[in-house]
Amino acid sequence: MIRHKAVYAPGSGEIVEKKSRFIAHVQSAETVEEAQGFIEEIKKRYWDARHNCYAFSVGTENPVTRFSDDGEPGGTAGKPILEVILGSGIRNVVIVVTRYFGGTLLGTGGLVRAYTEASREGIRNTVVVDKIPGIRLLLSSDYTDLGKIQYILAQQETVTEEIIYTDRVMIRAAVASEAKDGLVRKLIEATSDRVKITEDGEVYFGEAAGEKLVFD
Repeated sequence: MIRHKAVYAPGSGEIVEKKSRFIAHVQSAETVEEAQGFIEEIKKRYWDARHNCYAFSVGTENPVTRFSDDGEPGGTAGKPILEVILGSGIRNVVIVVTRYFGGTLLGTGGLVRAYTEASREGIRNTVVVDKIPGIRLLLSSDYTDLGKIQYILAQQETVTEEIIYTDRVMIRAAVASEAKDGLVRKLIEATSDRVKITEDGEVYFGEAAGEKLVFD
């Protein structure tokens, strides 16, 4: 698992260059099939457009990348879209840029700039989350230690998913993988080893639109 950016909520953006409209749609895609399905969806939606160019990157550690100029001069559309994706650090993402021709030729340089800017505009209107590799911890504690535990969790890069109150307090939280050992030590020391801690697998977590999130 590696730290990376991902699409949390899809977005779109539009620019106009010499009366040509460039409409970018940004969507998450976990597989090549998902990316291709979204591309076909956009092509059907904008069936009357001159071009529907795209690029995608699928996978986190060794991503599969593909792009298409869809009839534009070679290297002027799909590759610039892919360059925007790679420069953004976003993984598992597909961008389709639809062009409605405005009657004026833009030239190769103009096309590259237009597809690049449209892609960036689409990303600007997309909710992106920084996904941090983490470990989910299950904490079991007496009520007397709850305040100490919550204070320590708040000081670390963690997300508390759930707190269950029974005869004991059960807390489910995610912590950054590299911070896990240090957090466990602090919790044990602060509670004189009264807190019981078990690991519950690897997860990603992060924050998007002001909300703390955990991704299984």
